[in-house]
Amino acid sequence: MRTLTDEQANVILEEAELLYSAEAISQTLRQLANEITETVADQSPLVLCVMSGAVVFAGQLLPLLRFPLDFDYLHVTRYNNERRGGDIRWLVLPKERLQGRVVLVLDDILDEGVTLAAIKQKVMDCGAREFYSVVLADKEIAKPKPVQADFVGLTIPDRYVFGFGMDVHGAWRNLPAIYAIK
Repeated sequence: MRTLTDEQANVILEEAELLYSAEAISQTLRQLANEITETVADQSPLVLCVMSGAVVFAGQLLPLLRFPLDFDYLHVTRYNNERRGGDIRWLVLPKERLQGRVVLVLDDILDEGVTLAAIKQKVMDCGAREFYSVVLADKEIAKPKPVQADFVGLTIPDRYVFGFGMDVHGAWRNLPAIYAIK
């Protein structure tokens, strides 16, 4: 749920700094698709989209993957429209069986790595044969992360970012570019 008025959301966008244009993201998606295809094309992966942030990313990446795959989603959150993460909450687990599968998880951003590490642990605990992760953006933070993504599209500075699936207090997931709050 959005916690900003339209006016507040518009002010945030007007004052934000553009980090990656829609064109830069499109080029990045094509490159990621090629890298993913080289690695998992012959493994019939189960692709899991991490809701809600990765829905835009997944929706634009999937048509670029030229191999058969199964698709499902999971919903886990730490942010709840806040700017800082809290405890992990599992809202929806995949309906597809993970036992013996190669699983490819698509997420919008690798921030501190806590959520992706928990997803990896859950997927492997459910019997997946292999786990791969793809993130649109990897945030450069000062401390070590408990997990690294196998495929990374963009590197972003340690700032609060939004757009292309990522929100600011529930707003602006629908932007075609990535912005940072100044």
